[in-house]
Amino acid sequence: MTDTKAREKSNLRKIAIGGIFAAFVFIGTELHIPTAIGFMNLGDSVIFLAAYLIGPAAIFPAAIGSALGDLLAGYPIYIVPTFVIKGLMALIAALLMNRRSGKKLTFMKKITAGLASEALMIAGYFAFELFLYGGTAAAGSILFNLIQAFAALVVAIPLTYVLRIKL
Repeated sequence: MTDTKAREKSNLRKIAIGGIFAAFVFIGTELHIPTAIGFMNLGDSVIFLAAYLIGPAAIFPAAIGSALGDLLAGYPIYIVPTFVIKGLMALIAALLMNRRSGKKLTFMKKITAGLASEALMIAGYFAFELFLYGGTAAAGSILFNLIQAFAALVVAIPLTYVLRIKL
């Protein structure tokens, strides 16, 4: 097989895997728990796993799957901020877990990546809701986002030890 054909095959594979992850992020987002001002979900767990398995390419499935989740759930005002926030979450997690360096990915590196990406999620939604609703409502969402972040990491980090595959 020529280099060009091999690259095309590799690119197609990456696109297909990205599409599958977008669907999984969407499903994780739709498995939601209602709260006073929205919902919590397990989509962040899938975003973290995508960042772990496919690296920075996880930006697209994270952004698309999460934004589609907001659309279907009836929160269209959150589509754009979610697209940006979840895409950046995946990028931060992927960059901090950089699996291409050849070094072993330690538990602490996974925790650091998870905490940094979830901190971005909490800060991003706080900033958006501060603009949209004001201080009290925005502050009220912090607790729910912290719970979602904690649940995401409790689910995702152990799965990184089970899913030691290279995609």
